[in-house]
Amino acid sequence: MNLSKSFFFLIPVLLMGCKETAEKEEPVAAEKYEATEQPADIEAPEGMVWIPGGIFQQGATGEDKQAMSHEKPAHPVYVDGFFMDETEVTNREFAKFIDATGYITLAERELSWEELQQQLPPGTPKPADSLLQPGSLVFNKPNEEVKNLHDFRRWWVWQVGANWKQPEGPGSSIEGKEDHPVVHVAYEDAVAYSDWVGRRLPTEAEWEFAARGGEENSRFSWGDDENVLEERANTWTGEFPVNNNEADGYEGSAPVKSFPPNNYGLYDMAGNVWEFTSDSYDPQYYRKLLDKGVAENPQGPESAYKGYNPNLNAKVIKGGSYLCHASYCASYRVSAKMPQTMDSSHGHLGFRTVATQEMLRKIIKNQNL
Repeated sequence: MNLSKSFFFLIPVLLMGCKETAEKEEPVAAEKYEATEQPADIEAPEGMVWIPGGIFQQGATGEDKQAMSHEKPAHPVYVDGFFMDETEVTNREFAKFIDATGYITLAERELSWEELQQQLPPGTPKPADSLLQPGSLVFNKPNEEVKNLHDFRRWWVWQVGANWKQPEGPGSSIEGKEDHPVVHVAYEDAVAYSDWVGRRLPTEAEWEFAARGGEENSRFSWGDDENVLEERANTWTGEFPVNNNEADGYEGSAPVKSFPPNNYGLYDMAGNVWEFTSDSYDPQYYRKLLDKGVAENPQGPESAYKGYNPNLNAKVIKGGSYLCHASYCASYRVSAKMPQTMDSSHGHLGFRTVATQEMLRKIIKNQNL
């Protein structure tokens, strides 16, 4: 249920997201972790690019003063090569999925208090009937200066009727935004689309490796120069959250490919909209990985962190969005991440998919039957 996490649990999640090393194992042969070339027998599917894989330092370096504690410590990770969507999934692409399957997203489904009650702590009062309606979270720019940037209720509102087709609520539409990234999708919506195209969501490690584009220890997907941010990513320019001067050309989301790609040919790995990964969120996960030496193709923690609510299940999202600003969270950095409850959605969250060699070979085999 999207309301359960949006209405009751989103506040602690967003607040948590924004503002002794064990003895290492013996080094392993370097050739074991070499990058892999694109398989000769597999062409990159339309709209995807080959990511060579290899070893890298995941997480923030000590020099990154904007990094949050859950981005540390940096630790060695190896990922196999894979194919990745060069852009975030667009409204046009998502509409094809909906037309073919009749799928109904979480933000469009009717809510049942009886069902919702089972997911909440005992004694949770029933919310107003007006909130027990299908909808999603929408950005609402404040009319005056916000002194406490931890109080995100000043700019996020629950909008009944907001969904991927009506991103601002009833009366809005995606007409003219067919090439913008789809938003107001929950985790299960992203998984359903990925299954339909025969792919999956990236792990956090795969996503970060791809975002770095081969730039070792850089803070951004293009390198280390923050002065070119407006030329490289769609983020908030001006005074957050009251005035966006559109210095980068956009106030909200931008059509995919509006900004230059990174060295791997991937667009919008910084800004535009946040992107789901398949990893559960645990703020201590990096410390646990550091004990293992080189982590090979890590899949994330076995379960999400539930320290402040036993009913919470959160996934890692990456990349930042058009709402990111240096004064708030600077999440357009490659190591940045946030927790996102699985059954909630909002107006600056989307996704892209990946495919392994094995997944594509299976598709090719089935097509040849």
